[in-house]
Amino acid sequence: MRFFIQTLGCKINQYESQSLRESWTARGWSEADSPALATLVLVHTCAVTSGAVADSRGAVRRMGREAPEAAILVAGCAAQVEPEMFRPLPGVAAVVPQAAKPGLARWPEPCEAAPSRAWPEFSIGGFKRSRPVLKVQDGCSHGCTYCIVPRARGGARSRPFGPIQREAEALFAAGHREVVLSGINLGQFATEGGGDFWDMLAALERGLAPRWAGRARLRLSSLDPGMLGPKALDVLAGSSMTCPHLHLSMQSASASVLAAMGRAHYGAEEVLRFLDELRGVWPVAALGADLLTGFPGEDDAAFRQTLDFMARAGLSYAHVFPFSRRPGTVAAKAPGQLSLDVKKARAAALRAEAARLEEAFADRLASLPRLEVALEKADPPGGLCEYYVECRVENIPEGFEPPGLLAVRPLDEGEGGALRVEPLREPTEPLYAPGESR
Repeated sequence: MRFFIQTLGCKINQYESQSLRESWTARGWSEADSPALATLVLVHTCAVTSGAVADSRGAVRRMGREAPEAAILVAGCAAQVEPEMFRPLPGVAAVVPQAAKPGLARWPEPCEAAPSRAWPEFSIGGFKRSRPVLKVQDGCSHGCTYCIVPRARGGARSRPFGPIQREAEALFAAGHREVVLSGINLGQFATEGGGDFWDMLAALERGLAPRWAGRARLRLSSLDPGMLGPKALDVLAGSSMTCPHLHLSMQSASASVLAAMGRAHYGAEEVLRFLDELRGVWPVAALGADLLTGFPGEDDAAFRQTLDFMARAGLSYAHVFPFSRRPGTVAAKAPGQLSLDVKKARAAALRAEAARLEEAFADRLASLPRLEVALEKADPPGGLCEYYVECRVENIPEGFEPPGLLAVRPLDEGEGGALRVEPLREPTEPLYAPGESR
């Protein structure tokens, strides 16, 4: 059996695709370089927007053309919420709901659905990329008015702590030097004993730091701003392994827009106060945000609040999305829908401000004496530093290839926003690679 996997959408889809890849490889199957060479094709779909569903459908059609003899499996969020869209397409052998997706590891045995609150049976021992995703949480029970995720992923459930730590250990032992803790809604993570995400991170730090502090690191995926508070500050202050980088699912800085979104559990001023305190822990930190503009009822004043928030918060980058109606959500039918021109103009303004802030942050990093780059590619050598900025490494030592962690000094900001860096060579600032202590 030769298989090919096409993954669309989020980090969680990437993680689950990797788990299936490892399961199929363990059975003696081989991964094809192209769908045309495969006898089995998996299209792992996304449904976060109507455009993502259209892209998913287009991917299945393309696989049908490129691999006319292959059996095509369609899984993921779009397969969950709109299965009838995929069943008639050429080559489709099965459209698999989320609860049955772990059963694909035993294909062609029937995929039986697990209980809705059960933790999906996925795990990984490696990753196709240098910086693996480690899934710690799935689903969401919040119900934002614009979001299809609760229908697509089900209610919130959390992974037991033991498997989280063992998988992180295994990924570091396999040579990976950065692991990204990820979930659908980390704010709804709950430990077996009733603790929250920060309790889990603190326990993970205690378990990993004796062996891996200084040799490997953890990065946090998107956080709900409602998670930020005294406990978060204490845990981050005590962590020797967490990258100084937060990405917030902020969406808007307007209280009225957040209320209309169903996200009134946090506010811009609360977030700004936390960030002021965080600077006492992390004097230099990357800060990103998801921003959704053009939401129904967003007036000029509400938009301006979000635009002003970007500079006040000191964002180093932002992912900006103009609102688009997602069938099946409350917001799709809400009054006060804005024109496409207004949404595009507001998104362009936010992106321009994000570009300005990103350039300013890169200039700041260029003045630092030292960075640590997790190498992701060898030609040309490069990867991400701890501050989530792309770095291109010059004069890299012969034989040092990804994955690895490299101490570097910034040179200047190169093309495309990437920093040009070179390895540190002073005895007090050694290079370090997989398996070496600092």
